[in-house]
Amino acid sequence: MAREVKLVTLRISGIDCNYGSIKALDNVTFSVRGGEFIGILGPNGSGKTTLLRAISRTLKPRVGTVFLDDINIYNMKSREVAKNVAVVPQETIATFDFAALDIVLMGRNPYLDRFRTESKEDIAIARKAMELTNIWHLAERPVNELSGGEKQLVIIARALTQETRVLLLDEPTTHLDINHQISIMDILRGICKEKELVVLAVFHDFNLAARYCDSAMLLNNGRIFSIGPIDTVLTGENIRKVFQVNMIVKRHPITNLLYIVPLSTSRSKITPSKDMIVHIICGGGSGAPMMKTLLEQGYGVTTGVLNTLDTDYDAACTLGIPVVNEAPFSPITEEAHRANLAMIDEASAIIVGNVPFGYGNLKNLEAAKVALERGKMIIVIEETPIRQRDFTNGKAQNLLRELKSKGAIVVESCEEALSKLEALENEALQKS
Repeated sequence: MAREVKLVTLRISGIDCNYGSIKALDNVTFSVRGGEFIGILGPNGSGKTTLLRAISRTLKPRVGTVFLDDINIYNMKSREVAKNVAVVPQETIATFDFAALDIVLMGRNPYLDRFRTESKEDIAIARKAMELTNIWHLAERPVNELSGGEKQLVIIARALTQETRVLLLDEPTTHLDINHQISIMDILRGICKEKELVVLAVFHDFNLAARYCDSAMLLNNGRIFSIGPIDTVLTGENIRKVFQVNMIVKRHPITNLLYIVPLSTSRSKITPSKDMIVHIICGGGSGAPMMKTLLEQGYGVTTGVLNTLDTDYDAACTLGIPVVNEAPFSPITEEAHRANLAMIDEASAIIVGNVPFGYGNLKNLEAAKVALERGKMIIVIEETPIRQRDFTNGKAQNLLRELKSKGAIVVESCEEALSKLEALENEALQKS
């Protein structure tokens, strides 16, 4: 019977770190087991690099400690620490004309006795790491002659040559183009799983972290704001609270991975500066850009009726826009229709987006008709002819034709719609 191999455990227990009188980390506690790839994210100055420095024993915490399995890392000899923990720093400055292979071979130093040179085995380990990172052809090149991306690959290869149980990466894809980013991250994740390493990596790119990490940690002001599985940490609400940025967080329909799209900073989430409220009838992503534009122009914005899994519903919630919602994949109920009409009554103008109409959302066009009869300004954006978006056997076309005949304004873009709103606003100002 095969003997079970014990996975390495890295445990950080209540550490505080200071730079002079400034506290950089405050009571940080968590643990990671071998085979886990955890991403560390947070605003500038939140303590990400300081955390890696504390774990690698470069910076001793004022309070608390770091355990590798059950051993206090600060009680270990430097050589033992180097055999267990490798670091890829954010920036590496090479001031000597060492060949790339010589730099990579430095990863074997913890295993060499005094005055002993590298063996054939050491060179073979270094070569394997350089082949993994696709830089073996640079082996004899002076490192000072390499590009920033090539130098980064050399440092990553050096860390792999160190053959440790814990790998700390501070923005590992800095200076790398997208091809090398994906290639290196594929390699690092593969090694993490194959060799059951603990990998902690600092990221600024949410999507890169979401693609490669099993779990994530959000740091804010030196404290752990959230830690856990990637989809419970990288939520729109968490990101907004920590970074003051509004994000759409969705799962990609093909990869099923999270993807994160920035919308606006919550600091720029404008309290309407204009008296006009614009109600948007949209769906399927047709309204999101318009919502953002109108908010930035200072208009009050409402929208509905939208199904709760609709892209426009997500955008409205992210932007803090009042929305009348309906259950996923469900037709608009009378209750939601009445709520929509009540919201429309508060608006100065209604924009009907370039949205497909089926029997489920046809009541939104009926709501626009009621609004027109109540004297509201209706702007219809028709980028695509309605006959190509009508899945109601002509009912949507008839309703839209009736809107046009009774005075609805037809435009071809959001920009044109905005121009019509400005004209309405100027007219109102002149009357006042």
